[in-house]
Amino acid sequence: MKLKEVLEFLVSYYGWEGLGDRIAINCFLSNPSMGSSLKFLRRTPWAREKVEKLYVASVPDFKK
Repeated sequence: MKLKEVLEFLVSYYGWEGLGDRIAINCFLSNPSMGSSLKFLRRTPWAREKVEKLYVASVPDFKK
């Protein structure tokens, strides 16, 4: 699964505000956009890991 698909799911499920509440990083809190968030997450391994863990926890039927 691609990072873009993961982020699209999380934004549709929680919204930007809800996502920012769960993972407090500026790309979700201050003028969030798909492009800027993807750019940040691709360059920041610790943030990407948090997003991936939230995705796994949010999808009950997640299969690796």
